Amino acid sequence: MSGASKPGANVRQAVPFFRVADMEASLRFYVDGLGFEMTNRWVVDDRVRWCWLRNGDAAVMLQQFAREGHDSWKSEGKVGVGVSICFVCDDAPAFYREVVARGVAASRPLVGNRMWVTSVTDPDGYVLEFESPTDVPEETQYSE
Repeated sequence: MSGASKPGANVRQAVPFFRVADMEASLRFYVDGLGFEMTNRWVVDDRVRWCWLRNGDAAVMLQQFAREGHDSWKSEGKVGVGVSICFVCDDAPAFYREVVARGVAASRPLVGNRMWVTSVTDPDGYVLEFESPTDVPEETQYSE
């Protein structure tokens, strides 16, 4: 394969795409609570149905599907249960302090696998873990 790039070299980013039950509740959580910024959206009947949210270099997409008719989808429970997404950040304890100050229920940071880790659960049950590298001993719990 002369002149061809390595397989996968064209891939630049993975963006989780979450189906959500209530877009307004999800936007309050992600934008107001976690500090994400809406950079693109699809609006139907004056309601956001799909959006691209960004925080730094990380992104997620959210979509609330119609419950009946064309392209409809109904969840049989909380769609995010069992799904965990890890976001690598510069300072997970600082992220923890920021989101807790905005009223988000976040786990107290703990060192695991040489990373500070704090986690939150969104309205649909998706677990979001925010992690940053550290040399602090394993199982150290953050204290202010």
